Amino acid sequence: AALEYIITEVNVSRSTLRIHGVNLSLGCDWDPSHYAAGQSPLCQLIDELVASGVLVVISAGNNGQGAATAGAKQSVGVLASITEPGHADACITVGSTHRDAPHVFGISWTSSKGPTLDGRAKPDVVAPGEWICSAATGLFRTAAGMDGTSADATLTYAEHSGTSMAAPHVSGVLAGFLSSRPEYIGRPAEVKSLLTNTATDLGRDRFAQGAGLVDAMRMLSNS
Repeated sequence: AALEYIITEVNVSRSTLRIHGVNLSLGCDWDPSHYAAGQSPLCQLIDELVASGVLVVISAGNNGQGAATAGAKQSVGVLASITEPGHADACITVGSTHRDAPHVFGISWTSSKGPTLDGRAKPDVVAPGEWICSAATGLFRTAAGMDGTSADATLTYAEHSGTSMAAPHVSGVLAGFLSSRPEYIGRPAEVKSLLTNTATDLGRDRFAQGAGLVDAMRMLSNS
């Protein structure tokens, strides 16, 4: 509903977009016996949002090399492990790398790998996703046993890991890019192409690293 609201109520005209990008650090159940990869209602809505001029960045998932039983209601495919809605064709799907030494340690073991079940290459790029300092959600505090009586119960920041941390890195790169190159606002396909074409190859498998590690400065210098 929120994504549809952007299309119908917020960005009513492509020439005057108020929202330029959306980050979705999330995953949901997907049954391949119901919808082909990238063809679920959510994926179709994401592609529609991109077609309207909005950049959409999505976390690839944290299923590593795992594979699900055919037909299982999980976000893991028989061939690979990209999380729904990271199957969406037009979005930018992001995998995770080591925070400090991605060239040495490469792709996070838990980062979901491609291809999609219909054979498309995903993720598109990777970004730091291990031990990233971020806002500590209530869910995080509960999972850590912080019941309100411990000294850590009022924790506001904590270190998290996963592609949900990697995707916002890419969203930040794109926000910075659009602030410097406003002529690219409303041209998500071109921005995605610039992002992938200027990424740094980490020498890992294409279905693990995508085009490689995002590079904001190279993206700017090549635009």
